[in-house]
Amino acid sequence: MIFSELRFFVFFALAFGVHWALRSNTARKRWLLVCSYFFYGLWDWRFLGLIAGSTLLDYFAALRMRSSSSPRAWLLVSLVGNLGSLALFKYLDFFIESAAQLASALGFEPNLHTLGLILPVGISFYTFQTLSYSIDVYRRELEPVRRLDDFALFVSFFPQLVAGPIVRAVDFLPQLDTARVWRDVRVRACLTLFLVGFVKKACVSDNVVQLVDPYFAQPNAYDALGAWTATLFYAVQIYCDFSGYSDMAIAVSGLLGYELRVNFDFPYFAASIKEFWRRWHISLSSWLRDYLYIPLGGSRGSAWFARRNLMLTMLLGGLWHGAGWNFVIWGGLHGLALVVHRLWEESGRKLPAPLGMLLTFLWVCMAWIFFRASSLESAWTSVRSFVGFASPGELSWGWTPLATFAALAGAHALGATHAVGRWLERRSEAAYAMCYGASFAVAFAFSNGAVKPFIYFQF
Repeated sequence: MIFSELRFFVFFALAFGVHWALRSNTARKRWLLVCSYFFYGLWDWRFLGLIAGSTLLDYFAALRMRSSSSPRAWLLVSLVGNLGSLALFKYLDFFIESAAQLASALGFEPNLHTLGLILPVGISFYTFQTLSYSIDVYRRELEPVRRLDDFALFVSFFPQLVAGPIVRAVDFLPQLDTARVWRDVRVRACLTLFLVGFVKKACVSDNVVQLVDPYFAQPNAYDALGAWTATLFYAVQIYCDFSGYSDMAIAVSGLLGYELRVNFDFPYFAASIKEFWRRWHISLSSWLRDYLYIPLGGSRGSAWFARRNLMLTMLLGGLWHGAGWNFVIWGGLHGLALVVHRLWEESGRKLPAPLGMLLTFLWVCMAWIFFRASSLESAWTSVRSFVGFASPGELSWGWTPLATFAALAGAHALGATHAVGRWLERRSEAAYAMCYGASFAVAFAFSNGAVKPFIYFQF
């Protein structure tokens, strides 16, 4: 179920109405738990057992960490169970294929077969959520939750279940202790944020695929301008798609009385790659920092040791996104940029902010090619066109789409000022309702009729 389709509006109207009609906090939480399992089951009911199993595993492992004389053993149970599940469904076929290719390159002909397992939607997100809970309990930074239904709701909460933001137990579980109060809900802010997310997804991301998909299907057929057009618009597409989902998830959660952290903060305006990762997919970058980079040693020790940790973190972060060498290269490119940026910082030199912003954006766009390309061969073709201005083909869209890109960049810059949101906040209720209704009507008119899954559903 996609946030931008009609059946979600029907589903949410029912979930929202019953939630606020119930007086008991326990009844509300159990209702949201039922809604969350129903929401997830619509993708494929067979995977309800998987998310339930992950929930039970970490719930009981955390409790045993407090009562057992060997809490590390129970942390290991949690790590093996969660990462094992992720490895089975997401990476096993990739490792089998890679092993077969390596053996073939060495002159062997192994008889290896992939399993063809279906990747459960959102498994990477809820696995990281439950892992962070177990690790926080082990570190004694969090007390284990006693109510199984509370923990189950934390794991499966439907607004952010399938594509984030990755929620920390320390942020979400305390909100379950007391009943949400309607007067505390910032209704206008939530509705406005949902509209912004809807426009990003339905009006921008779902429409620019007409420029992106044809190019990446056959990059050899396009000239250098076509490569630039497709790459720039893929940067637009993935940002509007993913940040649009996060905006709508945060808004939907807010209308139910629960707060989720901001996941994007205008990352394309970052003046360095380090700042980019402080603004892009914030819940993941902070997770990688706290549960991977720092445990590896972080910045402790020698400078090269810290750089190694940085590169390893980004390589694994790339692999988290997808089971393919293109994602590993994507992570490696970001790791390389972060290492170079650290060396530049250590030298005491600085770039002018506009130049830093331009270089960061171009590097991020170049790396997106590996994220989007269907194969390494097509990725290198696109990189040669984007970086070296090679034109393997003759197809092109001309310069007209770049005017659209400039207009979108201007709208993005206006959004960064939050001027429209502040203006709406000052309107009367009647004026706000009229502006909101008109804006939604226009958004529907410009939305793509075909509902497209969110890009990050595949991860």
